[in-house]
Amino acid sequence: MTEVVSFIFARGGSRGLRDKNILDFAGKPLIAWTIEQALENPRIQRVIVSTDSPEIADISRAHGADVPFLRPAELASDTSSELLSWKHALNFLKDSEGTIPEIFLSLPCTAPLRQQDDINRNLDCLIENNGDIAISVSASLRSPYFNMVQLDGAGQASLVLRPEKEYVRRQDVPKTFDLTTVAYSSRSQYILQTDDLMAGKVFASIVDRDRAIDIDDALDFEVAEFLFKKKSGKK
Repeated sequence: MTEVVSFIFARGGSRGLRDKNILDFAGKPLIAWTIEQALENPRIQRVIVSTDSPEIADISRAHGADVPFLRPAELASDTSSELLSWKHALNFLKDSEGTIPEIFLSLPCTAPLRQQDDINRNLDCLIENNGDIAISVSASLRSPYFNMVQLDGAGQASLVLRPEKEYVRRQDVPKTFDLTTVAYSSRSQYILQTDDLMAGKVFASIVDRDRAIDIDDALDFEVAEFLFKKKSGKK
C-alpha cells in the first residue's frame, strides 16, 4: 500500500474570523471534523496537525491527531507561505524520524463539507497520473473570458482574459475552475524540491461546488454550517 500521511495546517491567528479553526461547528471544533475524516480513511496511515497554537494542539490530540511539533511563529502569520509550512512539516519528520511519507496529503480544516470520495479521488488523480501534485477544483461560476473584469488606475474596466475570438454566450467560453481547499496530494519529495507548486506535473480532481466551500469569514462559516446540518440531518 502506498504510504499516505495526512497533514492539517491550522494556525492560531485568523484575520477573517477569529479562532475559526476551533470554533464550534455543528457541535464540534471545526478542526475536529477534518481530523475525523482523515482518521476514518483507510488509505491514510497517520494524521498530523501543524499549528503554532498550544490550544489547537491540545484539541487536535483530544480528537486523535498526532501533534509532534509546534510550528514556528514565522510560519504562522497572515503573510507566511503555505509551501514553507509544508516543507517544515516534512523536514521535521525527516530530521526526527529519518523518513518522510511517499504521499503528502493536505486536508485544510476550512473545508468540512468534503466527503471521503473527494479525498480518494484526489489521491487517485495523483497516483494514476504519476503526477507531482493533485489539486482539487470546482467549476467556476464566472469566467475570466466572459464576465470577470479588472480595473486600471483610472477605474477603466477590461476583461481579465481577452479571448482570441468573440463569444456571445458564457457557455461557449473555455471551461474554467476555482481552486478549492478540499484536498491537495503530492509526492513528498516534490514538495521538498520545488519553490513553485504549480511548476511540475499538476493534475486536478473535480469537487461539486456544494462540498467545496472554503471558510474564510463569518458568512462562509454560517453557510457551511447550514449546508452541513442540512445534509447530515443535524439541528
